[in-house]
Amino acid sequence: MLKERLARAATILTITGALGACVTLPPNSPRSPQDPWESWNRGVYKFNTVLDNAVAKPVAKTYVKVVPNPVRIGVHNFFTNLNTPTVLINDALQGKFLAAATDLGRFALNTVVGLGGILDPATSAGLALNDEDFGQTLGKWGVHAGPFLELPVLGPSDLRDAPARVVDTYTNPRQYIKNNYVKYGLYLPDFTDRRAQLLPLDETLKNVYDPYAFVRDAYLEHRAYLVSDGKIVETPLEDPDADVPTDTSPTNTQKKPTAPK
Repeated sequence: MLKERLARAATILTITGALGACVTLPPNSPRSPQDPWESWNRGVYKFNTVLDNAVAKPVAKTYVKVVPNPVRIGVHNFFTNLNTPTVLINDALQGKFLAAATDLGRFALNTVVGLGGILDPATSAGLALNDEDFGQTLGKWGVHAGPFLELPVLGPSDLRDAPARVVDTYTNPRQYIKNNYVKYGLYLPDFTDRRAQLLPLDETLKNVYDPYAFVRDAYLEHRAYLVSDGKIVETPLEDPDADVPTDTSPTNTQKKPTAPK
């Protein structure tokens, strides 16, 4: 019964997003070669923004305001630990066996000593936290990212990462919890924690000319950085259409006098 309700809700949300999925592009908007479906993507982004402002953001703000910081840290640690088997498996699939061993040690230590992952003794023990998923694994195997894709509810992705998320679902221990109320009940605090982590970025989006393009470019650049293990350097993204003050006063155009030899 719960599965049916969730499936029905997801279908309604997807259809609702699709109804408003075609929008007119901003005037003089430069076309990105990585975004051939921009009109559709902008429509879905608009739907996601409305849903976020109506539900996700208020819930996350209330969560941050009401729940004490130590508790929120514990919740974040728990879901980070729950995702560690996914990271571990993708470490191994990419041939990073030392990293896989580190993640195995993290998972064991945090699960046993850290009370199921609520505490994080592994970091104090010097075991590094890695970040891998099946989308990155496909990238390592040479699969191109493909066009950018804005997913209803789930947000920014691309043609490679979108189906890879399904694989990641089956490498998470949550998938194998037999009690459906517990299994699906874990999604709400996990989603709330993820949204709360993004609250500091909301102010940045308010100050950019085109939030959709900013989010798209940030996502694509960050994923390229992760797939390359940092070989593609991330540069701070700036709004290309922002007004940049220029100072053409004589004091700034004159050369500084050189000291006498």
